Formats: sequence, C-alpha cells, structure tokens
Amino acid sequence: MTAKETAGWSDFGWSSWQDLALVRARLDAGADPNDGVYSFEPPLHAAAHRGSPEVVAELAGRVDDVDAECEGRTALWEAVFNDRPENVRVLVAAGADPWRPMMGGWSPGRLSLAGPTPGLFFPFPPGHVGLSEAEAAAVAEAERLTGALTGFGWDGYSLACVRGITASEAARRLAAEPADEEDLEEIMEDPEDDEAMRLIGLSDVPGGCVVSQQWAYMASTPGVMKTLSAGTVAYGMYANPKSGNQGYVYRDGKVVAGDTHPGGGDVSSGDSAEEILLKYLYQGHAEAYCFAGAGLRPADGHAISHPDTYLRLPERDYWS
Repeated sequence: MTAKETAGWSDFGWSSWQDLALVRARLDAGADPNDGVYSFEPPLHAAAHRGSPEVVAELAGRVDDVDAECEGRTALWEAVFNDRPENVRVLVAAGADPWRPMMGGWSPGRLSLAGPTPGLFFPFPPGHVGLSEAEAAAVAEAERLTGALTGFGWDGYSLACVRGITASEAARRLAAEPADEEDLEEIMEDPEDDEAMRLIGLSDVPGGCVVSQQWAYMASTPGVMKTLSAGTVAYGMYANPKSGNQGYVYRDGKVVAGDTHPGGGDVSSGDSAEEILLKYLYQGHAEAYCFAGAGLRPADGHAISHPDTYLRLPERDYWS
C-alpha cells in the first residue's frame, strides 16, 4: 500500500468520493467507514453529498448504521438536500429510512417534495404529510425568483433587503439625503473615495425595499442593517471579491446571523423549519435568498443593478 492508501480519510478531497477504487483501497487498509473524514462529517455523509452511487453503496454496506446522524441529519438527508437522486436510491436500497423525523420536521421524504425530484418516495406511507400550502407557495416562488434575478456577473456589490418598509422610510431612518445626477457623476469618478462610499441606492419592491451599493459593502454594514431592521427583519450580503458572499440577518436592530454564506446551504440543526426550506430552495442563489428571506418579491434585479434613486448617507461610524 502507498502512504496515501493507509492515511485514512484525512486527505480526501471533493472528487475523491467519486473514485470507488480509491475508497475501497482506503477501507481495505483500515480506514474507518463510520468516522474520520472531519469531526462534523462521517464518510457516508460526505459520499452522499458529493460522491458517486457506487461509493455510497460501498460505504453503506460497511457502516454500523446507515441511518447514523451527524449534526441532526442522516446520510440520506444529505443526499436529498444536495439533490443527488441516485445516491438517494442507493441509500434507500441499503435500508435508510426516508421518514425518520429530523431537521426541524423535514424528514428526507418530506424535504424531497420541495426539490427537483419530488417523486422519489411515492407513494407516501400512511401518516406522512406532504407540503403545507405555505411551503408549496414558497417552492413556486423560489422557481420564479431565481429565474427573475439573473445577470449579476460582477462582485463587490452589497444589498440589504428589508421587510415591510418603503424606500422613503428607509431614507428617513438612515437620515440619507438625495444625490442628484451631477453629484453621482462626480462622486463616481473615484468609487473608492469616502464620498462614493456613502452613496447608496434605494428601491421599492413588493414586500418592502432594497438598499444597495454596486461597488462596495456599505449597504450591508452593521450601522445600516441595525437602523433598517428596527421593528422588522433585514437580510443583507456583500459579494466580497476576495472571500465570497458574506451574509447577515438582523431582526429588530440586532444581528441574529452573521458572516453566513447566503445561498450556500450551510444548514444548522438549530435552524427553524422555515429557514431550512429557504436554504434548500436557494442554494447557489445568494441574492434570491436575501430577497426571499425578507419576504420581498421583485420582478427583476433592477434594485441591485439600477436602483430607483441614489442617496448620500451622513458621516458616522457604520461598523459599530
């Protein structure tokens, strides 16, 4: 055996779980099928998420419990959440339970109804309900919204989606002053200048309003989000060109989720049923996730690319 073949799972990358020969070699060399990838991800969970059906079948035949849970979910739940229907079928054939209660009431079987392959577990056995009317509406809205919000081919912008207030109310809360076209042209000669950093866009959309900045992070700073979320909820993000999308959720002036990855599927066992569904529906769609989280229903992406109006924020500390 080579050194890598006796190293357990520590050096396994994303594509390694597609390689049946490599996985078998590790198992035969003594790698534990139940543990050892990361502290938070057993081998079968990792393979269910990103491996081939053949690898999933190999591991499922060697683990002590095909329905072992990690962070509140089974390998079958991981396969459903990450839209891997072939892995789902392999796990069910190995004895995994689609109806095991977990993750805010979303069993693998019920969660599958919200995804692209809702017929995976038909017919439902007695006693297992489908989607509620509100959940079915959320699924339909996700399909519409992800299709409507397209064309953001650049990084470096920020936004704050605020539920239930108008753009004029947002301007009042922020004490922002109108910026005319001449001001805008002058300021935008140097977008990194302090004056340009205080320039924001505002737009009314069905359900609330959006504060945006196409060239920097100001719309998602704590000072802006705290002020806008008083008595309501605001979902914000900064499309950081260096580290990826950085998300924030504020409720009634307080941060309830910070430095998240909106649209990244980072589900926690402490998430509510509504938040789990939101993360499932908007994987890979960070902007749509923010709009949907705040309950906004835009027809398109103009609130980010072409705001209704521009305003100038007052000078103050926006980081505390």
